[in-house]
Amino acid sequence: TMGKKGLLIILSGPSGVGKGTIRKELFMDESLHLTYSVSMTTRNKRAGETNGVEYYFVSRDEFEKNIAEDKLLEYSEFVNNLYGTPAAEVERLRNEGYNVLLEIEVNGASQVIQKIPEAITIFLIPPNLHELEERIRGRKSESNDIIQLRLQKARNEMKLKNTYKYVIVNSDLKKATQRIASIIKKVERNTL
Repeated sequence: TMGKKGLLIILSGPSGVGKGTIRKELFMDESLHLTYSVSMTTRNKRAGETNGVEYYFVSRDEFEKNIAEDKLLEYSEFVNNLYGTPAAEVERLRNEGYNVLLEIEVNGASQVIQKIPEAITIFLIPPNLHELEERIRGRKSESNDIIQLRLQKARNEMKLKNTYKYVIVNSDLKKATQRIASIIKKVERNTL
């Protein structure tokens, strides 16, 4: 271990803003000591997925038992499946000195902040909504109705950006990644 407790970092932002790409970049920087916490889900395992690697795959009953016993830092429901972050897993990784990164939605983030107020919250925003629309449309895989829903959701999420400690504009991938890396390092230096 690195001797001190790791940080809990929350990365949020509207769909299409580039969270996944930035996360991959951050993980390539070993000096950040980042790790991932494996989420729990009730969705079915897809071909090639391994329990405990992509997700902990559980039944709805099991998941609801975890909610009742307050074993999840946050959870939410998407398309009839539950997804959540097991608290014990996050705690274990932080105690090993890792900085745990959660890439979660705004409502999940607010659940975590209530339980772990010292979490570092980072909200990634597009330079403007027009650019976000271009990115979402660029996926070409979705109908216009779905695209409109995603854009509306993005607009709503953007209104909540002020509940985050850091708001970072992703107009330049490298710069946005460097900003986040320097925030993590700065907080690490200031935490005893």
